[in-house]
Amino acid sequence: MDLLYSWEIHVIQHLQANYGGYQDFLYFMSAVGDPRNIFSVYFPLWVQLSQNLGIKMIWVAVIGDWFNLIFKWILFGHRPYWWVRETQFYSNLSAPQLQQFPITCETGPGSPSGHAMGSSCVWYVMITAVLSYSRLTKEKSQSIVYWLVWSILWLVFWIIQISVCASRVFVATHFPHQVVLGVIGGILVAEVFEHIPSIQAARLKTYMQINLFLFIFALGFYLVLKLINIDLLWSVRKAKKWCANPDWVHIDTTPFAGLVRNLGALFGLGLAVNSQMFLQSCKGENGGKTRFKMMCVASSLTTLQLFDLVKIPTHVELVFYVLCFCKSAMIPLTVVALIPYSVHLLMGSTENKVD
Repeated sequence: MDLLYSWEIHVIQHLQANYGGYQDFLYFMSAVGDPRNIFSVYFPLWVQLSQNLGIKMIWVAVIGDWFNLIFKWILFGHRPYWWVRETQFYSNLSAPQLQQFPITCETGPGSPSGHAMGSSCVWYVMITAVLSYSRLTKEKSQSIVYWLVWSILWLVFWIIQISVCASRVFVATHFPHQVVLGVIGGILVAEVFEHIPSIQAARLKTYMQINLFLFIFALGFYLVLKLINIDLLWSVRKAKKWCANPDWVHIDTTPFAGLVRNLGALFGLGLAVNSQMFLQSCKGENGGKTRFKMMCVASSLTTLQLFDLVKIPTHVELVFYVLCFCKSAMIPLTVVALIPYSVHLLMGSTENKVD
């Protein structure tokens, strides 16, 4: 692997030396691929346009990120910013110098890339949903238009994935092969969920059972390996040791932070779609109205921006993880149940006044 890493270090150096002027754009694309934005940006937008798509998006994001965590623990992938500081590959030669940035110091293992995997799975879900709708509504005379749309959408998909991958390599948080594995993994997970329509009708009990399985498996896997003296948190120590600025190391990038965030989101979705508030609003007479959908989208995005202002204390890890779970659960619960129900009541009271 050291030989592969050394070749890929040249790619990182090339990007940093020649594309520094595109730093703001690459930062933005890294944010586009951030798995956390699936819950706070993509999901609120799409769930009001298509409830089935929104539900599938959360399932794909959660299961995809869970597999990403398990594979990270299995593959023990290094990250460029610490590998160049620890490797003995260069022996007497001076080690290459890599720039670090505020978003460089991820604390989990590097392979496969979570940003690349999250980005590819969620965009794959969105594009296949749009194409499926286009296929259902197209007429024979519009077949050329359909294939033109098909080509454009998949071109956009790959432009976004390549840009996200380049951004993660540029900031030296991933080697090139790690982002490629992430993209492939995300597409595979999303494609599997294309053939599991049963998630749309899942009851709260099913959500809780899946949540419990994911948590017990991940925790059990961690404890079993710890018993045989394999520490799966080795990467956290390396991040703290080699990050150029200690303030760039954040607890919310640790493996367990991602796990509880995803479990919280899935649990919150289960509560939301099985609530009376959801049935009366999104499944009621207002659910198909454009005004209702637009009001829900605007309210959801505004509310979630306020959520981001609430910072979870990080002094005690256990408290942080519990609060992170609760905060993540509140996102789909707010977007799918609380806000639509409030808008439903508001529209009802407004219509009564008009009458």
